[in-house]
Parts: sequence; C-alpha cells; structure tokens
Amino acid sequence: MRREGTRLHGILFDKDGTLIDFDRTWGPAAHAVMATLAGGDRARFEALMRVSHYVEDERRFLATSPLLAGASSIYGPLWAQVLDRPAGPYLYAEMDGLFREAALRSLHPIGAPADLAAQLVGAGYALGIATNDAEASARAQAEVLGLTQHLGFIAGYDSGHGAKPEPGMVLAFAAHLGVAPSRVALVGDTLADTSAARAAGAVAIAVLSGPAGEVAREAMAAHADHVIGSIHDLPALLAEIDA
Repeated sequence: MRREGTRLHGILFDKDGTLIDFDRTWGPAAHAVMATLAGGDRARFEALMRVSHYVEDERRFLATSPLLAGASSIYGPLWAQVLDRPAGPYLYAEMDGLFREAALRSLHPIGAPADLAAQLVGAGYALGIATNDAEASARAQAEVLGLTQHLGFIAGYDSGHGAKPEPGMVLAFAAHLGVAPSRVALVGDTLADTSAARAAGAVAIAVLSGPAGEVAREAMAAHADHVIGSIHDLPALLAEIDA
C-alpha cells in the first residue's frame, strides 16, 4: 500500500506492443517500406529482411529483430549497409516518413485504448506516450486512435530526451507534471521499457501483449514491479497499488 501523498500521478505508455498490435501494424508496414527502399531489387529486399529478422510469409518479426527497439537510429545502420547508402539522419528521416505512412494504413489497436485513456483520465491520472518510434509517427497514430485529447505528453526517440532504455523520456514526463519520478509509471512490453522506468526511479509495469508474449513473462518479471496481460488490466492493478 502506498503512503498518503505518494499515489501515482502519471501513466506513461509505450506504444508498439502496448497500445497497438505490433505484428498486425508493423508487419505489413515493414514489408511495404522494405519493398520501397529496395526499389524492385529482390536480392536487396531479401537482405533487408535478413538483417531485420523478418518472416515474409507471416508478415512478422522474430523476437530477436533489432526493429523491436523501434528507433530507426538503432537498426538504420544495418539497412544503410544493405542499401549501400550513408547511415545518418537523412536516411533515417526517409525511413521514418515511409514507416509513418505505411503504419497508418495497417494500424491495429490492442482493445480500445481510447476508452481506457478516458477512464484513467477520469480517475485523475495524467497520461503520456514514450516510444522509440519517431514523435511525428506517434502523434499521427494517437490522433487516429482517438487518444490525442487524453494525452498531455508525447515523446519519440527524436524528441530530445533520448531513446529507451535511457530514462530521459520518463524524467521529462515527470518534470512536465511537476512530480517526482516515483509518482510516474511506465507501461511497456520490452526490457527497454522496464529498464527506462527503473533507471528513472519510476514504477515499471510490464505488459505481455508485445511480440514476445508469454515467452517474455519470466524475463519481464525480473525487471518489472508489476506484470499484467495488457493495458486493459491496468485499472485493476492501479486500484491495488494506489489503494
């Protein structure tokens, strides 16, 4: 039980695998983006899939994929090598733009995140998004999902706070709210999320709705303060930890 005055004030959500279905959204999007960048060169397209640990027939990524981290600055150098192009902000911006457009065409939420957000805001929580996707992509998807009106903070890897597992986004959210990081929770589906929360001194809540699913339970449990199935289990958890 938390002491009076230490109730959680803000909930920061990871996006991919937490608010949206990773495979159903990014699987088709990645196929389209890789095809565009390969420019009709099948060998180059297959090389992009190999370095991305991507299964074409199933339109999904393996759990070992570097793209699960989200930031194009992380997997971008691998793609740059395949494409024989300079790695750097110009290529990454092109990749981000292509992914932003493609992901909007295949966007699949996990349940009804807008309804959940309205419920949490009504209960007095401030909400935000912290993603290793680009900020523009996060804002575009939040708008389509009907989340924008419920969010007071959206940060991507390119927002100036660093990328997860660094704690910058979490610390920036806490500063935005004017509260200690311990009064903020980060909800996410990867170790990058739980590590970012821990590094910031925030509450780490792991969800099992990402690509790794139940396989991630043991690993996530070791790094998280709480583990739940999906964001829709959050109200019950918050009722318990903020009692």
